[in-house]
Amino acid sequence: MNRLTHFRQPLLFLTGLTALLIVIGPTAASDGPTDWQRVDAIVAQVDQQFEQTWRENQVTPSEPARPSEFLRRVWLDVAGRIPQVSVTREFLAASDGSAAEARQARRDMIERLLDRPTYVTHFAEFWQAALIPEATSEPQLRQLRPAFEAWLREQLRTEVAYDELVRSLITAPIDNLEGNPRAQEASPGIFFRVKQLNPANLAAATSRVFLGVRLECAQCHNHPFDTWKQEQFWSLAAFYSGVKGDNAFAMVNEVTNRRRIQILDSGRFVEAAFLPTGKAESDTPAKQAVPREELAAWVTADENPWFAKMAVNRLWGMFFGRGFVDPVDDFSANNPPSHPKVLDLLAREFIASGYDLKFLIRVITSTRAYQLSSRQTSPGQLPPEMFARASVRGLTPRQVFNSLSAAMGTFEPFTVPGQFNDQPAEQEFLDLFSNDADSPLERPTTILQALSLMNGDLIGQGTDLEQSRTLRAIIDYPLMTRDQKIETLYLAALVRRPTESEAQRLAAYADSLPAEEESRALADIYWTLLNSSEFLFNH
Repeated sequence: MNRLTHFRQPLLFLTGLTALLIVIGPTAASDGPTDWQRVDAIVAQVDQQFEQTWRENQVTPSEPARPSEFLRRVWLDVAGRIPQVSVTREFLAASDGSAAEARQARRDMIERLLDRPTYVTHFAEFWQAALIPEATSEPQLRQLRPAFEAWLREQLRTEVAYDELVRSLITAPIDNLEGNPRAQEASPGIFFRVKQLNPANLAAATSRVFLGVRLECAQCHNHPFDTWKQEQFWSLAAFYSGVKGDNAFAMVNEVTNRRRIQILDSGRFVEAAFLPTGKAESDTPAKQAVPREELAAWVTADENPWFAKMAVNRLWGMFFGRGFVDPVDDFSANNPPSHPKVLDLLAREFIASGYDLKFLIRVITSTRAYQLSSRQTSPGQLPPEMFARASVRGLTPRQVFNSLSAAMGTFEPFTVPGQFNDQPAEQEFLDLFSNDADSPLERPTTILQALSLMNGDLIGQGTDLEQSRTLRAIIDYPLMTRDQKIETLYLAALVRRPTESEAQRLAAYADSLPAEEESRALADIYWTLLNSSEFLFNH
């Protein structure tokens, strides 16, 4: 019987493992020392600032997120997918105790996620999208991604400090490509090639990606809406003036000591100079170091007023759907932060931590704002910049694919960078669900995406009685009743148990079919859960 006619009652906003739901145990958290007392102290200050803002604006924040809501959200945000059933059962049980025990369960889960390989793979993709978005949007450059992603994974795996990562990137040697670009070793130099080995492109990317300064509008003339001058743009580009190449795949012979460049369509030359920060001692290059090394030192300096704030804003935007400054890379006098005190506080503490990305993630995911429910209970909660409730966010294509794979029992936690290019079905899925929206709060969906989820091969295999590992494990497990099997399907797909009304409705549906059709009923229920809006959004 056609599944579309067999069971199509909508489960509105339901909330999305592996088939080995009972056998696979949780991964142990890291034994390494973590200063949670310091994290707690910073979180208390952040919470206090938000509470003051909510009082001043007469806003009542939403209620705290339920354990299942928090679990699904933090897994999607830190691991890039939903958890397996065994993890969900254990976490829900640990959250059933006292408030202190529930709080400790959340802390332990954050620590466990940061210690998993999925943190490395998920955040490597996150930083890759931020640093070289062209390699995703332009098919010709896609073959350069594996080498860059491999380098990012190694930085994250070894917990390289963010400022060191950026310095390594700006000063990276630009290796010449030989043979197949995809076969190149891990290399940060891909950053330069994706920017077409062009000093102007590199200057625009450096200022925007690492400082949140959109300087590119000053390339041809003074910035029409900001204070930046054309000469300032080209003075920054002069640090890259020794980099020359006709295209992303050209041979490169860099002149490492060159620090002078001609302004576009003019006969004027300018010397390398930093952007004015208002701190005179840091605005003029010392003209002693190699230009790119000098630029890297200035960009990543603790005194740079933009560097730490930009990193904090980007990560906050990743976890909340929007940053304090929105868009996340548009710091300007005309676009002030919504919560400047919180941004300043987190930037200071990020610097004090030694630019520790995991430390910053611990703080963000422990705040009250992050752990609020997405359910709106007051009109004042609606503006996303108030952070008075969790915003509903569209999943990235990779989060959708990985969560479907996890729910179906086929997820591979540590793939080879770029390997998906050799798997046409997976790449086709990722391309179908790609979007150009800057904000995850505004990601559109399409009819083709809906049809792919309803009738595509991936969903078909995942809900097929013979091919689905999850379904087979649940259906064949002899110690569960039918109602327990339905509950397990919910845990596998939506990371929560069904409500009483949902359980009654689904039991009635199963009762309406002949006893020999119970397996088919469970398959239809699972198909419906995987196609629900609750599965496709982070909330």
